[in-house]
Amino acid sequence: MTGYEFEQFVSDLFKKMGYTTQLTKASGDQGIDVIAARQGRKIGIQAKCYSNLVTNKAIQEVSAGIVHYKLDKGIVVTNSHFTNSARELALSNRIILWDRNMLKEKIKEFY
Repeated sequence: MTGYEFEQFVSDLFKKMGYTTQLTKASGDQGIDVIAARQGRKIGIQAKCYSNLVTNKAIQEVSAGIVHYKLDKGIVVTNSHFTNSARELALSNRIILWDRNMLKEKIKEFY
């Protein structure tokens, strides 16, 4: 699965979860790949299709994207896992992390 295909998949997953979704532009997305909205709240999602661990950079990108798009919160979704440093940074910035295990749970629940 390419990065763009993963972004589309994450968008579809959030649709199945009851959100309306919008993919941002492929290049220069300001750290947000998908905007999901429900009940007047907007979530910015950074989708990372990686074979390695996801680092702080993804947390920094989504934190900036929240401000840029005026969103209520941010999530980083990956098919991999996060470094300890990324987990720590996400916690202090209130960014939600979905690793491979959480993604598998959501797929089982909504597909």
